[in-house]
Amino acid sequence: MENVVWFLTGNAGKVEEASHHFAPLGYEVRQLRVENAAIVEPQAADLETVAQAKLDQAMAHLPSPTSMMMVEDAGLFVDALNGFPGVFSAHALNTIGTVGVLRLLSHLTSEDPVQSKRLRSARFEAVAALWNGERTVVGHGVCPGSIATELQGEGGFGFDPIFIPADLDADGEALPPDVLGEVSTHGQTFGAVKLTIKHRFSHRRRALEDLLRQLPDRS
Repeated sequence: MENVVWFLTGNAGKVEEASHHFAPLGYEVRQLRVENAAIVEPQAADLETVAQAKLDQAMAHLPSPTSMMMVEDAGLFVDALNGFPGVFSAHALNTIGTVGVLRLLSHLTSEDPVQSKRLRSARFEAVAALWNGERTVVGHGVCPGSIATELQGEGGFGFDPIFIPADLDADGEALPPDVLGEVSTHGQTFGAVKLTIKHRFSHRRRALEDLLRQLPDRS
């Protein structure tokens, strides 16, 4: 089996990030692009099912039978909306958008900032699934936080301008909303902070790290 991992994504930035994590273990990550119509996302209740379905379809486009294939899927899960938009995050972003989510939560406010965070609690989740030639290896990543009451910042993408991550302790673990951590955006959303700060909270990074812990070192 080659040390090449084909990453099915249209985002070159994700490929660069994945390469940064895979390279120390001796893996080369290459971007794989296919026509949008070639990969159909299923209507499923969880990200892992969606990722597995995308991986199964992507295997038909694997450039070399001795290479590995990876896909990822991510979503925003809002507790007050019973997990919506979740696996439908891409569709929700294209239809109601970030403003639509804010409107759905407009009745959930409090003058107490800690209580407001609890009322508007949410989390980003990510799944990275890789076919290693024998089986599918899956990594999971979660970034808990809350939904802001208004749009903040022009950076990031997707729901970043409305998501405030929970503070992290010295070990990178998320803390309760009433605890100030070693790493904090101080109430700012992902859309309002630098990419280097966002990366420290990243659910996608955590999913990749979880995946890599399950792979052999080929360096």
